Amino acid sequence: MQDAAATEELALRAASSDPAALDLLLQGIRPEVVRRCGRFLPCREDAEEAAQDVLLQVARKITSFEGRSRFSTWLYTVVANCARQKYRELKRRAAEQPDVIDASQHVDPRTTSVIAGSRIDLLEALERLEREHPHLVAPLVYRDICQLEYAEVAERVGIPLGTLKSRLHEARRQVRPWLVDAS
Repeated sequence: MQDAAATEELALRAASSDPAALDLLLQGIRPEVVRRCGRFLPCREDAEEAAQDVLLQVARKITSFEGRSRFSTWLYTVVANCARQKYRELKRRAAEQPDVIDASQHVDPRTTSVIAGSRIDLLEALERLEREHPHLVAPLVYRDICQLEYAEVAERVGIPLGTLKSRLHEARRQVRPWLVDAS
């Protein structure tokens, strides 16, 4: 990713409808966006598709970026939402496929890649957490997947730091057995 200060400046210029700044911004953030999407999605092609969705969302919604928080924080929200949406879409498509897959031909990524498997399991756990405790999802995603600082997550979620830490603890407590059961 470009120098953070330059990226922030480009984001502010793009938010004020500067098309040249938007083009430079999108070019500059693309590698980081693909990398961040790859934290959610185990397949490179899926991560790249999600990254395209992120860049499209950034282009469409950049004018809503007001500069109250860092652009990187705003961007991580878009990345997390798009990557999780791509996962839901892939899961829905797989469920709708009428073809029966020959079990001997099917390779389960959970058995072929520890990293890929853990990401699939984490996405499943996030889906379950969202159904059962939706207020716990954002703290977990921002801190543990996007790796934002605690203060930045608290600001982004709009809650006090102590509340954030409490929700994060509870989210981890909820998700831990689901991840252990999946392995």
